[in-house]
Amino acid sequence: MKLSNVKLVVTDMDGTLLNSNHEVSQRFFDVFTELKKQNIIFVAASGRQLNSISEKLASIKNDILIVAENGGIAIRNDEMLLSTAIDTNNLLRINNSLREIENVNAVYCTKDRAYTNSNSEMLLHLLTEYYNNHQRINSPKEIKSPIYKIALFHEISSEKYLYPHLKHLESDFKVKVSANHWVDISENNANKGHAIELIQKLYNVTPEETLVFGDYNNDIEMLQKAHFSYAMENAHPFVKEVANYTTKSNNEFGVEIILEKLIQEKQ
Repeated sequence: MKLSNVKLVVTDMDGTLLNSNHEVSQRFFDVFTELKKQNIIFVAASGRQLNSISEKLASIKNDILIVAENGGIAIRNDEMLLSTAIDTNNLLRINNSLREIENVNAVYCTKDRAYTNSNSEMLLHLLTEYYNNHQRINSPKEIKSPIYKIALFHEISSEKYLYPHLKHLESDFKVKVSANHWVDISENNANKGHAIELIQKLYNVTPEETLVFGDYNNDIEMLQKAHFSYAMENAHPFVKEVANYTTKSNNEFGVEIILEKLIQEKQ
């Protein structure tokens, strides 16, 4: 299998395409111009909300596909390709489980806005970056829009202090440690891999023609949909076990280096 056969490129955002300052490099935008010339389909797939991804990639948002909320939403321009919200009864069950956990801070993610009743100053500061369209509420019952994901925040470590109390939900839901401070819960089909498989079918692209980059556990399903699956050097150990290849860290242009190699082979 040759890299030159790739027709579809997919990348996670935080810890992958974005550097530690949450920035997209000009080097990426330059290589994207070449990807477009080669008619390569590009997908940004993230746990971020839709408008946050669109903001980061504002200059190219009309030329790409966006998978938001860990695969709960997939959009091409303004066309909704996929929408997998949490069932109302399931939402009640999850909320009941959360009441039993200490120091958990919940963020309820809808298509256009995130909601929280948390008083954590650390979380409220981070919301400005990850969920720039957010609102404080007193109770989840106030939310009228479909909820695609519940992002749970812990000020020290989500993997150590939250995930062990949520593992029992894994038989019915996707429960993913998505970053040091975060665990995400969604419906089983609301994952990046399911969204990428849909896009592959839509464009008649095979896993052998797909290139994927990721760094954390919520990227595992989509890495499994590609032969050219790359874990970042800064990736979680589980991700490195799943990926077929590795690249440099998000602060060392790990994505851009491989994409430049792809363009060279295409030419």
